[in-house]
Amino acid sequence: MTAEAPTKPVIKIANRRGTRVPARAQIMGWLLLVLVVVLLAIVLMIRNYLHDQVDEQVTTAVEQEAQEFVKFAERGRDPMTGRLLDDPEQLLRTYLGQQYPSPDEALIGVWRGPAGLDAVYQEQGDRQRAAAHDPQLLRQIVENPAAHGELTARTGPVRWVKVRAETARGDVAWLVVEQHTARATAAADQSVRVLLLVSAVGVVLAALISWVVAGLILAPVRAVRQAAAEISEHDLTRRIEVDGRDDIAALADQFNAMLDRLEDAFRIQRQFVDDAGHELRTPITIVRGNLELLGDDPVERADVVRLCTDELDRMTRMVNDLLVLAKADRPDFVTRTPTSLAELTSDIDAKVRSLGERRWLLADIGEGEHPLDAQRITQAMVQLAQNAVQHTEEGSTIRIGSSASDGVVALWVADEGPGIDPAEAEQIFARFTHGSGRRGGAGLGLAIVRAIADAHHGRVRVLSEPGRGATFRLELPTEEDGK
Repeated sequence: MTAEAPTKPVIKIANRRGTRVPARAQIMGWLLLVLVVVLLAIVLMIRNYLHDQVDEQVTTAVEQEAQEFVKFAERGRDPMTGRLLDDPEQLLRTYLGQQYPSPDEALIGVWRGPAGLDAVYQEQGDRQRAAAHDPQLLRQIVENPAAHGELTARTGPVRWVKVRAETARGDVAWLVVEQHTARATAAADQSVRVLLLVSAVGVVLAALISWVVAGLILAPVRAVRQAAAEISEHDLTRRIEVDGRDDIAALADQFNAMLDRLEDAFRIQRQFVDDAGHELRTPITIVRGNLELLGDDPVERADVVRLCTDELDRMTRMVNDLLVLAKADRPDFVTRTPTSLAELTSDIDAKVRSLGERRWLLADIGEGEHPLDAQRITQAMVQLAQNAVQHTEEGSTIRIGSSASDGVVALWVADEGPGIDPAEAEQIFARFTHGSGRRGGAGLGLAIVRAIADAHHGRVRVLSEPGRGATFRLELPTEEDGK
């Protein structure tokens, strides 16, 4: 039964069945769509408002004329004699002679004469008004029971109002007020057309501006896409220049951080492969060479098996050390927990005593609880003790100890070996490096110690002079963030 491969977590960004239109064009399109809809709504509202204003002005004008005629019919007098006007024709002619209608207005006086309806009108210019010069249309208005209405003439729509008045002797007179709305409506429509033209120019400008702005906003996104298309495991050095503090800039920052992590991961991988290939080549060559020359002599075979076993054990230790170093950059390489420094120092002392026949001294013990990874610290101290054993003679003194002061925990191992040249104090912590006079091992132990110190945001240093032994100190801050 085969085990199922673990599924990879997937973050769903968008439906891949969607449009292929570039994001820049989509942003511009949606902005223009919203802008056009808003502008059309505004234009329609303004158009309705202007037409309502025209209707209101026309209505006000004709009603005002009607009210003035009603008042004049009640108390109008002959300017020559001062008597009340009781003749409908005289009443209408006298009233119309005092009026000055607007260019779009016509005042028509109507009364019943011997031959039917007679009319007199007052208007500006020589335009032929609808009702004034059409007896049939005028008769329809007079006989219409409604006091106002609309009609369509050859000059355009006409709004009319009819007022009925009686003279002192009981005769009936009508005043018909015509208001032609074509010019006012045309002026309103012209304003709407100008507004539409201005809106169209605004839409074009908005399209250009939105295209440029969308391009500026999406520039980091394009840079991220181009960088993602160009990077490979052989070139992870490309980065995106970030300018700003918005969400797009944050995306570019995160992408750069991701590239940093990828570059570190590939660097660690390449370093691991290079280190393993470099150091494992020698033991593999030794094992292969001895196996190829293996004879039938039992003693010789036993020696070859022992030698191969030793080389395989050395390879195993080397691989384990390389795996530890490969994990050193992972965030979970160390796990800090409150640790008693005194108990940790005592445990380390008990463990290192089995490393060799040396005179082990517990020089000092620090106090208090501190955030440390006890297992990694023990691993580092055992490695330093093993290093001291390898470079000292049997019976030599090796001192270990610890202290805590000023926010720093220190643990050390001091030996009486050949010492280290100060010029090599930093070099010996590199991988596969040995100090002068210090041989043995693969050269990974001190690199592991430094990796553990770095993971605690601390450091490891050596105090030594040639011929006077060496003291290796782990100095670790007690604050978890290393500050």
